[in-house]
Amino acid sequence: MDIFLRNKVIMEITVIDYREQCKFRPVDTFSCRRLSGDLSLRQVLAYLNELRQVDPSHRYLCTLDDLNQCCYTSGYAGNDKRIEMDCSDTNFDNYESVRRFEAHRLAHVVEQLQDPRLREAWEDVCGTLATSADNVAALAGMNRDPDQVLDNVVYVQRLAVPEDDLLIAGLPNGYFTCDWNVFQNHAVIRHMRERHGYRFFGIGASWLGFVRERPMSKKNADELITDLVYLYGCGEADAQAAWQELARIVETEKVLLLGYTENLSE
Repeated sequence: MDIFLRNKVIMEITVIDYREQCKFRPVDTFSCRRLSGDLSLRQVLAYLNELRQVDPSHRYLCTLDDLNQCCYTSGYAGNDKRIEMDCSDTNFDNYESVRRFEAHRLAHVVEQLQDPRLREAWEDVCGTLATSADNVAALAGMNRDPDQVLDNVVYVQRLAVPEDDLLIAGLPNGYFTCDWNVFQNHAVIRHMRERHGYRFFGIGASWLGFVRERPMSKKNADELITDLVYLYGCGEADAQAAWQELARIVETEKVLLLGYTENLSE
């Protein structure tokens, strides 16, 4: 176990090797680190950057809110006919057998997400999530205090995918019919990168995590908010204060957290 110390906040780092038995249960065989202790999102992102610099041949995804629920719904999201895989030949008591299955599944999901016949368009996702002014306030509140998006434990996945937007293939999520599905989440992730320069770095049971190299200019922040109002379909007068607050936040912070479930205010 290593200790990652920044600004007097201690984050404990446990190296994970899928071939070795451990006392906790990692997300899957791609889990390479377990982060615990006194966690902050700033520290988690700094550590992810270190991993990326040391190992540029892979990309790194971290878990965010409600780890157990995230893994639970991801399992069901994997039953989507577009990404489902037969696991009947997998021996789940054998680490190497599980690794082979998960490697094949990752490659399959990546391939499916890149298939133009299956891809969801940004325009088709916009307005599909039932959103109220309370949800927009929750969106602003989460970005005001981004550390609250972290669970007590964070797992880091080491994934061989060609683009950061394809990291969602490592932990596909979006299960309930009232939430965005895996392909809708991928459409949002792609748009945030292509239109606004945000790199996808994490996923939880309800939230997607993005980061930029630097905060936005006022002009770019206004363009982002215009897109988000369209995405969430909530431009009512009682939501304007929250949208304005979020615009101010992204002008000073590099991180952006977007919810993909209907219960953001909860």
